[in-house]
Amino acid sequence: MDDRSIGWIAAIIIGGLAGWIASMIMKSDTGLLLNIILGIVGAIVASFLFGLIGVGFSGWLGYLIAGLVGACILIAIGRAARR
Repeated sequence: MDDRSIGWIAAIIIGGLAGWIASMIMKSDTGLLLNIILGIVGAIVASFLFGLIGVGFSGWLGYLIAGLVGACILIAIGRAARR
């Protein structure tokens, strides 16, 4: 996530969108703030995990995909921790 072409505001918007899509896919009931957090932190987690296998993301579409995948992972971990 070292692409400087995505600013903070764009990261928040894309993170919120990624978190919202992930909450719809995973059928979780999260609010706007948690969607933004899930999307941004999810993008960081997914970028790290995919970086281990040599896959990189760049641009707004890359952030969206990474945020979506990472947010789904975080939601699944959160569900597993509650059990």
